Amino acid sequence: MNYSIAYIKLYEPIMALTCLMNMNAQEKTWIEVVSEYNKPDVGKSIWQIVNSLGPYLLLWVAMYYSIGFSYLLTLGLAVLAGGFLVRMFIIFHDCGHGSFFRSKKANKIVGTILGSLSFTPYARWHLDHSIHHKTVGNLDKRGSGDVWTLTVEEYAQLSPRKKFAYRVYRNPIILFGIGPFLLFVIWFRFTRKGMGRDEKISIHITNLIILLFSTAGILLMGWKSFLMIQVPVIYVATTAGVWLFYVQHQFEDVIWSREEEWDYMRMAMEGSSFLKFPRLLQWFSGNIGYHHIHHLSPKIPNYNLERCHKENQMFSNIKGVTFVSSIRTLSLRLWNEQSGQLISFRQFRKLFPSTG
Repeated sequence: MNYSIAYIKLYEPIMALTCLMNMNAQEKTWIEVVSEYNKPDVGKSIWQIVNSLGPYLLLWVAMYYSIGFSYLLTLGLAVLAGGFLVRMFIIFHDCGHGSFFRSKKANKIVGTILGSLSFTPYARWHLDHSIHHKTVGNLDKRGSGDVWTLTVEEYAQLSPRKKFAYRVYRNPIILFGIGPFLLFVIWFRFTRKGMGRDEKISIHITNLIILLFSTAGILLMGWKSFLMIQVPVIYVATTAGVWLFYVQHQFEDVIWSREEEWDYMRMAMEGSSFLKFPRLLQWFSGNIGYHHIHHLSPKIPNYNLERCHKENQMFSNIKGVTFVSSIRTLSLRLWNEQSGQLISFRQFRKLFPSTG
């Protein structure tokens, strides 16, 4: 008994010091936490290109030979190919953040080639995307690289014509069924007044790669077979990609704020979703479901996002958005500043019954 008391008295200071050290370790700043994962691994990066681009090209061959057997089979394979194209888009996305390779040149070359497969100009897209990262959730800086979102008060003050336009835009058929295809296939093909030199060059280079790829495909399989494959593949990929982007910042518990209250860390943690997808969907979406981690540090390669989330206590209380709950977000249309939440048009009509 006396030995036990002596043991406790001897080790109490040591135990207290250990607890203090553990507390200090847990209280590392978020910058210190994420900096441990901001390290591209060239081996992992190259393997991701191989296991994404390789199967995608093989699926093109399989789709070509399946057309004569069953076009339904071709469409099934197109859905799978669209999944691989989404995965390659995540690589393209990482390249633009400079997180896939240490070399800026390597990021640009790989990003430009893979981006062209999804009809996306490298510099043009990443300019808007960089603005998105700096302004996400900021009600005073909406409009670049985000989904058009109005507040309840803004919508109530619109003319009937503009209300109709907003409702059309936010309709899931337009937002996911038609808009993505038009955006990537047509809108991204043209330069516009006010664009910088790099943006214009990236559009021209992307268009040239698309032309070369399409010409080769048409010469090898004929224009009809080429379109029967390319159109459904790009449709699936663009629709899935836009939906992924949507649920990353449009979900039930999301936060938005005005400029004076906007905080980078809080917006990353609470204004960006943690999508708890089945393992297969997580793989095809390149771990982008750990979007809260990505917004804390865009320099983290996609293959380090999950590890960062699981190895740090600071992320343990992040509420996940499941595949089922993400579907419910499709009814959310307007930001209610009074309640601090996204609401549906039905909820809006209850608040403003006379405005419609």
